[in-house]
Amino acid sequence: MKMRAPMPSLDGANWLNNKKMTTEMLAKRPTFIHFWSVSCDLCKYGLDTVSMLGDKYASDLNVIAVHMPRTEEDMILPNVKAVVEYYKMKHPIVVDNDFLITDRFRNRYVPAYYLFDEKGQLRHYQAGGAALRMLEKRIQRVIEEYKR
Repeated sequence: MKMRAPMPSLDGANWLNNKKMTTEMLAKRPTFIHFWSVSCDLCKYGLDTVSMLGDKYASDLNVIAVHMPRTEEDMILPNVKAVVEYYKMKHPIVVDNDFLITDRFRNRYVPAYYLFDEKGQLRHYQAGGAALRMLEKRIQRVIEEYKR
C-alpha cells in the first residue's frame, strides 16, 4: 500500500471476539492494524507491546489484530483462541483464514503494522520484529494531529 492510501475494507472475515468493526466505525479516529500469526515467534514477542499501546491510547486509537495464517495449523480456530487468551488480547481480532483482508491490504508479512489517521489514510507501515520500536512515536504523531 502507498502512503495516504485509503484503509481497505475489513468486511468478510471472522471476528473472533465479537467486537466487529466496520471501516465506517473506524473512520472516526486513528486506527492501528497489526497482522500476526500463531506460528510466528516475532509476532508473539510483540503482542504484549501491541496490547500495551492499545490500552495506553484506548481513548484515541482503534487497535485491530488480523490473524493471517501461514500454515494449515494456523487455521485451526482453537489454536488462535489459545494464543489470544494466553496473551490476554482484548482488542478486536479478525481471523482471516480466507485471506480476504490480507489480500486487500496486499500484505505478505507477519508481523506487519499499519497506522491510519482518522480519515482512514495510511500514515505508517512497517513489517518485522524491529518495527515496534518506532511505532509509538508514529502513533503519538497521528493522535496529536487528530486532536487538533
